[in-house]
Amino acid sequence: MLQIQSFTFNPFSENTYLVWDSETKDCAIFDPGCSDFQEEQIVETFLQDNSLKLTQLINTHCHIDHVIGNKFIAEKFNLKLQASQIEESILQWSESASLLYQIPYDKSPLIEIFLSEKDTIKIGNQTLEILFTPGHSPGSLTFVNHQESWALVGDVIFRQSIGRTDLKGGSYDELENSIRTQIYTLPDNYTLHSGHGPETQVGFEKKNNGFVRM
Repeated sequence: MLQIQSFTFNPFSENTYLVWDSETKDCAIFDPGCSDFQEEQIVETFLQDNSLKLTQLINTHCHIDHVIGNKFIAEKFNLKLQASQIEESILQWSESASLLYQIPYDKSPLIEIFLSEKDTIKIGNQTLEILFTPGHSPGSLTFVNHQESWALVGDVIFRQSIGRTDLKGGSYDELENSIRTQIYTLPDNYTLHSGHGPETQVGFEKKNNGFVRM
């Protein structure tokens, strides 16, 4: 069984996720947004208290608020960054974004393991399916856990909202298509864990999301 824990970090109130196999204790971190020593300690303490072994560093996409903690995690736990190859230009843009938003930023390592649509990743003995969901960012990925009926969607969709499309590489048409063909085709009871704000469900968004409604 995969378990999931979220932490809200940095000035953008970004959701960082730890996902682990309850049997093996192998753990992956998605979108580490920890931006200072205190937030880094929160992650370390949780890992230690729950006897978890951090084995993977993954970005759903590479906007500044989702990659602030990449360098810390990569160096502390000797991990290679995993993300879509399409996100390389977005990751490089993060330095400019940090200056634009006046946010301290330790430069992230480069993406070393490229993830693509219909690939899967293993966390312990459990599997997540990868969906390609561009629009908010050109290489945004969604990670689906069919066993426990949930998905990590990054900034593709939020509770009654969607990701902005006015940033580098964004496209409303692509985002709408991703939501309709990838997110809304999941079963209605699937929980969506977003990059900001509270969780929601597929069925609720299909009925109540004013930006993209089925």
